[in-house]
Amino acid sequence: MSPPEESMFKMTTSPKNAPNESETVQIEFSKGVPVKITNTTDGTVKTDPLDIFLYCNMIAGKHGIGRIDIVENRFVGIKSRGVYETPGGTLLRTAHLDLEGICMDREVKRITENLSNEFARLCYNGFWFAPEMELIRHSITFGQRDVDGVVEIELYKGNASITGRQSPKALYNADLASMDIEGGGDAFDYNPADAQGFIRINAVRLKTYAALRAKYD
Repeated sequence: MSPPEESMFKMTTSPKNAPNESETVQIEFSKGVPVKITNTTDGTVKTDPLDIFLYCNMIAGKHGIGRIDIVENRFVGIKSRGVYETPGGTLLRTAHLDLEGICMDREVKRITENLSNEFARLCYNGFWFAPEMELIRHSITFGQRDVDGVVEIELYKGNASITGRQSPKALYNADLASMDIEGGGDAFDYNPADAQGFIRINAVRLKTYAALRAKYD
């Protein structure tokens, strides 16, 4: 096994040599697009799109975030090893995915996750101007219309750890999700006892399959 040589990396500090003190940043999104980054440790604020990305590269790279060593599949069918560093992209992606978690409907999130994989495949294979890519880009843009809010991340020795998030369009409701607040779901016509019938209905398929396996296995 041959680990990547340290001299290969131009944008990131080795996590072993990263600062011993963490820094915390808050990244604000509007319709899924980063519009502001604030370093709450030193007060730095960036709002210009290019400045945001350059600052994300700098601050994440400083803390050793964004390195990856993978074996990938080329379009022609050959496997190849790739060592990459994407500090800014890693930081923004981490924040964005977390914000999607509270702003996007479960099924919309599931579909867009599949679309993102297809988006990456088409980009990798050079099909940016293909009609299917146009379809995917428009679909993703539509799915991002409610992804507004702020995510807070602590940066420390190769790790970007989410410490909080908030959104004016959050689908998360603490009272509804709580197991302790009686009547927490009244505003949504929901009672935890409803889950009993839901569980029984979903169990029918599993019981049918189990009976078949018991008969022939």
